[in-house]
Formats: sequence, structure tokens, C-alpha cells
Amino acid sequence: MEHIIRVENVTKRFTNHTALDDVSLSIPTGKIYGLLGPNGAGKTTLIRIINHITAPDQGKVYFQGHPLTENDVAHIGYLPEERGLYKKMRVGEQALFFAKLKGLKNAQATAELRKWFDKFQISDWWNKKVEELSKGMAQKVQFIVTVLHRPKLLIFDEPFSGFDPINAELLKREILELRDQGATVIFSTHNMDSVERLCDEITLINRSHNILSGNVTEIRERIGRGRYRLSFEGDASRLLDALGNRVKASHIEHGEGPMVKAELTVDGDVDRREIISLANEAVDIISFDRALPSMNDIFLSTVTEYNKAHNISNELNTPSQS
Repeated sequence: MEHIIRVENVTKRFTNHTALDDVSLSIPTGKIYGLLGPNGAGKTTLIRIINHITAPDQGKVYFQGHPLTENDVAHIGYLPEERGLYKKMRVGEQALFFAKLKGLKNAQATAELRKWFDKFQISDWWNKKVEELSKGMAQKVQFIVTVLHRPKLLIFDEPFSGFDPINAELLKREILELRDQGATVIFSTHNMDSVERLCDEITLINRSHNILSGNVTEIRERIGRGRYRLSFEGDASRLLDALGNRVKASHIEHGEGPMVKAELTVDGDVDRREIISLANEAVDIISFDRALPSMNDIFLSTVTEYNKAHNISNELNTPSQS
């Protein structure tokens, strides 16, 4: 697998603070890569290093196989969390200004911008001043100027912040389309629903360390191994007796009518057909499914376990699922 970015043993220190501590990760070409972590974990520092805004104190960053240089920045589009537009300029004028900074000629930039403005339904705002834009509209303009020159690598820091659900969905579709057209996308977010829907791979940074990396599906499969959801009608105590010691039942809830729901955790050597057979002798099974953890569950449990192992106070900034 080709990797557009490789980060090898990167450390970055500021006064009395280590933002990144021996962090390594690889970002595959043509994928959407989620950079996750609590506030202050080191995500933005890593993004700034990849953008050549700041340099690591130790370690190396490689872009398409060679050490990252200032010239590589021309192939990167970066939308920071701290948005910045000149409020007194007109929207179209400012968009053209940024497009020219990225190497586009006036005619080409104007044509491309008009297409994007039509797609995002903001064409009527071309001649209005930036200060007249709502936060969501301003973010649309900034997204457009970030992707306009079709860079190989796109980096979005909290791209859905401030968007209503309809426009957030529009942005998600555009990000998927950009990936399908060959771009690699990194985005830093607390929105775990977006991670599950968009990301091919993730890295979870906590306390300046990479504590989890990998394919989203494989991570959920691995952490969710041996976990099932069972819906049934009958006596829960009879079910527990039938399942025995190798199957643990938790979160037993009574639903509507006679239906009962339970989460099961089993030893690795217990076959799911054996579970169904044992349960079927005690209760009337309605459904039996894998209980894959959500990315929100994985985020919380992984950070909590890391903090506990390192005797760190476990004060989390819980990610959003909206």
C-alpha cells in the first residue's frame, strides 16, 4: 500500500509542554484518515507539522516517499479550525485572491469558483461582503478555496463545526467524492458519527502519544470480538443459568411487551452456534447479532484505559455523536 504521509518518531516540545512524544503513523494514499483525540492531545500540532507550518524537534515526516519540504505544501489543502476571511472584502473577490495564491490563473479560477458556488448554492453572495455571511456560508467559501486547486492531500480541522445537518451532509458527500477522485483526506474531528461514516483509517492521539491506529472496520471487529446482542422472550434468570460461566450477560433490559434485551460477552473459544443452542433451550430467541462497538465507545474506552494504565486523571472531553 502506498502512503502519501509517513510520520516517524516525531516529537515536538513547547515551553513546559510536550505536544507530541515519539509519534509515528502512516496515511495511505487515496483514503480518508481520521485524526482523533481529546482537546489538547496534540492533533493540531501534528497537522501544523504536516503542513510545514512548524517543524518537529525530533523525527521525520515524509511526503510521497521523500522528506517533506516547503515545495510539497503546494500539493496540500488545509482548512484550519480557526477560520480566517477578510471581512471587508467581497466574497468572490476574496475567493479569487486565494485561488491566485494557489497558482490558478484568473479565468480558470473564476470558472472553477463559479461551479463550486453553484454547487454550494451561494452564487448570489458573490458580490456581497464577507461580513454579511453567516458562519455556515463563510465555512462553505473556505472549504471551496481549500479544495479548488485539487491538491493531492486535503486536511480539514473540525470541518463540520457550525454546519446544520443538511449542510454537514452536503460537505460529507463532497469529501467522499474528492476521495473517489483520488485525493487523500485527513480530518480532525470530535464527531464520532462522521468517523464511522467517512473514515477508512484512524489514529487516536492521547496525551501526546499515538495510542491506537488502524482500519476502522478492523478495529471495531477486533474490539468487538466475542460481543453479541440477544433479544428474547422469557425468563432472564433461566437464560443466565443456561449460558453458564463462559458467557456473561450484561445490560439486561425489558423492552416493549414481553421482549427482553441482553448484551453477551463470551470467551474466545465459544462458538456462536453453541450460544444460540444454549439460549434456545431456555428462552424464545427473537434476534441474535454481533455487538460491534461504536467509535464513540472505542474512543472513550481506549482513552480511559490508557489514562488508568499511566495513573492519569481521567477527565475526558467527550466527543459528539451528532
